[in-house]
Amino acid sequence: MEAFLKILSDEERNEVHERTLKILANTGVRVDTARGRKILSQAGAVVDENTKVVRFPRSLVEECLRITCKQFTLGGRRPGYSLPMNAGECTLVMDGEGVFAYDSQTNERRPSTMDDFLAATRLCDAIDEVGVFWEIVEGGRSEGSIGEYAEYWHKVICHFSKHMQDSPFNPEESRWMLEILGAVFGGKEAMRRQNPFSFLVCPLSPLILEEYYTDAYLETVGWNIPIAVMTMPLMGLTSPATLIATTVLFNAETLAMLCLTQAAQPGTPFIYAAAPASMEPHYARFTGGGVENGLLSSAVTEMARYYGLPVEATTGGSDHHAPSIQAAYERALNWTCPVLSWPDLLVGPGLLSGAMILSLEQLLLDVEVFKRCKRFHRGIDASQDKWLDDLIDQIGHGGNYLKERSTHKSL
Repeated sequence: MEAFLKILSDEERNEVHERTLKILANTGVRVDTARGRKILSQAGAVVDENTKVVRFPRSLVEECLRITCKQFTLGGRRPGYSLPMNAGECTLVMDGEGVFAYDSQTNERRPSTMDDFLAATRLCDAIDEVGVFWEIVEGGRSEGSIGEYAEYWHKVICHFSKHMQDSPFNPEESRWMLEILGAVFGGKEAMRRQNPFSFLVCPLSPLILEEYYTDAYLETVGWNIPIAVMTMPLMGLTSPATLIATTVLFNAETLAMLCLTQAAQPGTPFIYAAAPASMEPHYARFTGGGVENGLLSSAVTEMARYYGLPVEATTGGSDHHAPSIQAAYERALNWTCPVLSWPDLLVGPGLLSGAMILSLEQLLLDVEVFKRCKRFHRGIDASQDKWLDDLIDQIGHGGNYLKERSTHKSL
């Protein structure tokens, strides 16, 4: 039997849902994009143009949840490569977006470079357990010219052959991205079939759908591009200071964006990708090592499954700046909860110090932690050929099982 972790009861998940609907209907969400407000208004949301606050009737939320595409496959450039969502699989997503790199030769931290970006991207492409690209460190691209943006995509496509997930900064970048990816994958219809790219959108906590990234996503409507919605409330700072209240908040932000995507293009493939985290209370900053991060990630997976949605969870991480004993126990603890909850996608390998510092050595260690957590998840196989009653009877008292075929087959 496979091992699953459950931290929210059925009653608690129902309560999160009901309180979420109340917040969406009464408090609403501030939608900073005029294009988005117009789409939501036409779908039946109540829009206040003076405050930009949009309120979502229960019927609208439930209809959008009903029509959302929940089973689909993420593809890539590698022949035959596919990641089925909602099919019992789990793969890693490269973490992002560090601003420093750890040099194991000098034991020093330094600003990240294009070489770091390329080295990490090539390494992750070679690791079977990593199935999805993110820009793991700054250095891959800059907010410069369109020519530089096109060069960024050239590097990504040349060095990573599996699924790509990214966030264009604005609608112009989205148009160029579609032009480039369309040329690589054979046009709009081929893109719709293969899903080689998914769009990452990050609402602002608390309760804001910001303008630029949202408009950048809306520019892709018609291409049927899967969207991953990664709201990132920080418990005690941009969300209430309890785990269950933070769960309600990220659920409300995620469902608000789900309503916008389905109103803009019914049946859009959707990935529930909230990334809540805990605050370090002495400095009011993100703490990668807190065990609350693992608990929140499990809550993300459980709420996504409540709605039948594919889920992209995060691992938490480490507050330490280099591979170390502290990093080891923080990573192991923070990875176990989300893996045993078993999302489709798991963000996390390679960055330290609250996702600020790239370490290629840590990336490989994280993959090993993930593999061990997957072994936890497989649990105890109790199929008929595993009981071996006859063999126990045959070997009897004081015997040895080393030479047995079943031993060789199982090791």
